[in-house]
Amino acid sequence: MSRQHLMTTAEVADYLRIKERKVYDLVASDRIPCTRVTGKLLFPKPLVDLWIASGTSGIDDGRRAVRPMIAAGSHDPLLDWALRRADAGIAMLFDGSLNGLRRFLDGDALFCGLHVPRFGGGDVEGPQESNTHLFSVGGQGGAAASQIVLIEWARRQQGLILPAGNPMQIGSLQDLARKGAVLRARQPEAGSRVLLEGLLAQAEVSAGSLKLDDMVAQSETEAATAVADGEADAAFGIAAAAKRFNLAFVPLAAERYDLAVDRRDYFEPPFQALLAVARGEAFRAQAEKLGGYDVSSCGRVVLNG
Repeated sequence: MSRQHLMTTAEVADYLRIKERKVYDLVASDRIPCTRVTGKLLFPKPLVDLWIASGTSGIDDGRRAVRPMIAAGSHDPLLDWALRRADAGIAMLFDGSLNGLRRFLDGDALFCGLHVPRFGGGDVEGPQESNTHLFSVGGQGGAAASQIVLIEWARRQQGLILPAGNPMQIGSLQDLARKGAVLRARQPEAGSRVLLEGLLAQAEVSAGSLKLDDMVAQSETEAATAVADGEADAAFGIAAAAKRFNLAFVPLAAERYDLAVDRRDYFEPPFQALLAVARGEAFRAQAEKLGGYDVSSCGRVVLNG
């Protein structure tokens, strides 16, 4: 796994062509996405790229008025099921949280699914925040950010997807590196990739010590399929994907998966049809069947402009 996706203060200063002191000023004013791991500042390159793009473009009222009926962002099996059940004419284009957010901010999607962590300092393990920081640093999305509503969809278990029976007896990220297990990676724009790189840094496991195959999984299903078909010894993804293929799963973090939608579109029939499905008994039964979900707060407004 390339180290270039987590940049140091010096590297991000060089990347932005500014002085390191300016980087520290941006961090202090919460204007640039960063992660604090064991007291060290790290900057996920995909988030920095999105921050740059969001600072130079916004969604004008005309573009928001003609949003296509597309659900973009991160793949989630429960959302996939609910969209089909809602039958609201919303197509699915799941190609990673950050790609989806970029499409949404550009007015090219009705809403997007997100699970992008932000790691805090101190001794607390795991991500300290999810998703909301994407809309607070630097006024991301321009003036249109004030129109964005963030809705909790579900809380999910993320971890290592392994062959049934866990034959290599892998129980941690350290084991993954030490035993030379072949990992099927996710695309850099995936929330799972951002989370994994943060957990690796927190566990003080060098990303370069992981053994990767030559392919990249574009979805939760592709990640689990690679392990089920024997193409990789491990993948990083959600518990539901492992359960679907009867694979072993080692939980490493809990995360919140949210839906970002324009405030006006939130009240329109297509999105309301999706929420209506999420309020039903069949939805809760499906979440339990898939496994690894907590939908007790589904529909909660996390952020309103």
